[in-house]
Amino acid sequence: MSIPDVGGAAPLRVAVVGGGISGLAVAHALLRRARAAGRALDLRLYEAGDRLGGKISTERQDGWVTEGGPDSFLLAKPAALDLCRELGLGDRLIPTNAAARTVYVLSGGCLKRLPGGLRLTAPTAWGPFLRSDLISWPGKLRMALDLVLPARNVAGDESIGAFVRRRLGQEALAKLADPMMAGIYMGDPEQLSLRATFPQLAEMEQQHGSVIRGLRRGARDARRRAAAAPGGGPLAGSLFFSLRGGSGELVDALAKAIGSEIIHLRQAVQAVDPITVAGEVQSDRIGYRLRLADGGEWLADRLILAGSAPASASLLAPWAPDIAAGIGAIPHASSALVNLGYDASAFDRPLDGYGYVVAAGEPHPIRACSWTSTKLDGRAPAGKVLLRAFFGGVGFEAETRLPDEELVARAQAAWSLLLGLHGKPELVRVSRWPGGNPQVAPGHQALVARLVAGLPEGLSLLGAAFHGVGVPDCVRAAEACAAAILPEQKA
Repeated sequence: MSIPDVGGAAPLRVAVVGGGISGLAVAHALLRRARAAGRALDLRLYEAGDRLGGKISTERQDGWVTEGGPDSFLLAKPAALDLCRELGLGDRLIPTNAAARTVYVLSGGCLKRLPGGLRLTAPTAWGPFLRSDLISWPGKLRMALDLVLPARNVAGDESIGAFVRRRLGQEALAKLADPMMAGIYMGDPEQLSLRATFPQLAEMEQQHGSVIRGLRRGARDARRRAAAAPGGGPLAGSLFFSLRGGSGELVDALAKAIGSEIIHLRQAVQAVDPITVAGEVQSDRIGYRLRLADGGEWLADRLILAGSAPASASLLAPWAPDIAAGIGAIPHASSALVNLGYDASAFDRPLDGYGYVVAAGEPHPIRACSWTSTKLDGRAPAGKVLLRAFFGGVGFEAETRLPDEELVARAQAAWSLLLGLHGKPELVRVSRWPGGNPQVAPGHQALVARLVAGLPEGLSLLGAAFHGVGVPDCVRAAEACAAAILPEQKA
């Protein structure tokens, strides 16, 4: 599809490879900017698969809403929320359930409540923390030492594991940071970059001399902002939000806004060749010839690789081997998600929270469990409950190769002991993501900076492996990419 230029100039030809959230978001942002500037744009988005959205995979059937990937988005990073509102989804926004915000940690074979006021592995309120039975008294005292330990100037990056152990102690690492990293990144905190995951922790150490002190001050500031905000709206007080029909509503809205004439499904880009294009006014420049699976070709002025990191590396390897090797150095882990729906009477224990994560070393076959129908409204029919079990991640990837029925059996057995499950599932959905979870090792930001600095003219990289694993991070990076290609015209 072409957007004509009001001045009659030749259109800028842009190819986006990959129809996940990054590719869709950058295509939408480019169209918006081109229309606003009256700039001619010939845009094509190529997706090798038969659907859009990447890891956002929502299914709706008979009152069930199941997610094969992310089920909610972080409000503290507003890019996804802003995009939803821009697409007209404001009346579809829903918060997580305010009446059941408890998260449990499986520790010592028991589910123990995560203390209220806990933020990023440290307490912001002393009362709930001191009353909690999750952390032992020696562990609490060790965490409190963060208030008096001097800040350390660490050269470069360090792992989140090393940082939490240094500031808060081993027990905080095992029972707080490790399960959090497993739930978010399917990763090992000893192998994950502090600055690429939670850089605010490092900043708090330097600015406040203490993680706890910095978090408590941040929590007070957040309460003041919330109190001063007019109205508040339906999302007030929530940390996460979703859409009434699931995360897939964002994908559907983006696809509709972009248009089917731009989106080319089931069209793999088999190779990309950089070429020299003679300039009509300026000197020669680099363009990109895309060779397509159907035998066709397309010439682009700008190329945005927004697929998986391995797919992008494969396209770059023949003519940019150093960049391809750098992308290949980013490790990935595999995961599997199992959605199981039951009659509510099948559980003896009330599902009175968002679910549970698992402390390090705990002998449990599931990495984490989300009580989806408690966490979000409208995910199960009346009288039914929906749960999600997470398998795989660093150190547990063999689980992801088990048959569906074995994964379901493991979840059933675990919940029989832990939650008093005594019924069979009425709904079963298994989603697998082989190599689908980028692992941001220490030094990751420096690696990405080197890759970006070495990119040839007119080439951009997007995706969870480069600029953040969450949907808001992917949307934010897509907006920045579009702004670099089509900057706003100064009056």
